[in-house]
Amino acid sequence: MAEITLQGDSINTNGDLPEVGSQAPAFRLVDKKLADLGLEDFSGKKKLLNIVPSLDTGVCATSTKKFDEMLGERDDVVTLIISADLPFAQDRFCGAENTNNVVTLSMMRSRNFAKDYGVLIEDGPLAGITARAVLVLDEDNKIIYSELVPEITQEPNYDAAIAAL
Repeated sequence: MAEITLQGDSINTNGDLPEVGSQAPAFRLVDKKLADLGLEDFSGKKKLLNIVPSLDTGVCATSTKKFDEMLGERDDVVTLIISADLPFAQDRFCGAENTNNVVTLSMMRSRNFAKDYGVLIEDGPLAGITARAVLVLDEDNKIIYSELVPEITQEPNYDAAIAAL
């Protein structure tokens, strides 16, 4: 279990992020076309997993837009934005914000992703959705960078995540 804060108040996740050097756990998440996707659907590419509570918050929106801008020209990387939002809301956000270089994935069918990655918030007002985290995976889905943002209202370390790629 990891302890993070929400506006200074302690909240807990169900576990810890997978360690750097380990294989990323497999997952099935839902894309904007309601198809189930997993890591194997992005074979041969590096992956940046931007795990956010909801795209309907300022910090989540900002991090999505920044990663979209920073990685938009890279064809060797896929940026996955993972949240509890419904695929319809994720698609609406991307259209409104012109974030065309990211793939949004929803946990609408299962919270297994959040549990397996140790980011499921277990208590406090955000219980049931994810903590803010960034993972970078190599082409073989080995974790090469991992950040659990300690205060959920703060942005991730963009430079460190990009440097890992």
